[in-house]
Amino acid sequence: MGLFDALLGNAGEMSNEEATEELATILGVDEQIELAYKLIRDMIVLTDRRLILIDKQGMTGKKVEYRSVPYKSITMYTVETTGHFDLDAELKLWISGQSEPIALEFNGKTNVYAMQGLLAAKIAGK
Repeated sequence: MGLFDALLGNAGEMSNEEATEELATILGVDEQIELAYKLIRDMIVLTDRRLILIDKQGMTGKKVEYRSVPYKSITMYTVETTGHFDLDAELKLWISGQSEPIALEFNGKTNVYAMQGLLAAKIAGK
């Protein structure tokens, strides 16, 4: 992920090994990371069981919020791919019990089709 994308707020893909190492303390027994994205310090992680949104707060990033979203709680989502002039992709997630969607942006190098396919399978319970 380039610095320019990070400054714009666009997440880029990261390796599953790097994400597993960073999240070892919060992953469940035998929980496997399937896709992971990083935005400067924050992370978006799709595991075999849930979606995890990590928000590192403050100057040092020592305070961290882990938002765990079970796939069964996702009622709808949209994926907007990159275009000629719009170089980022966007994912919006509607979670049951919340009126506003969670909006996440990804850089143009991110394979949003892989993410969309995995979400579709998880939400359908496959």
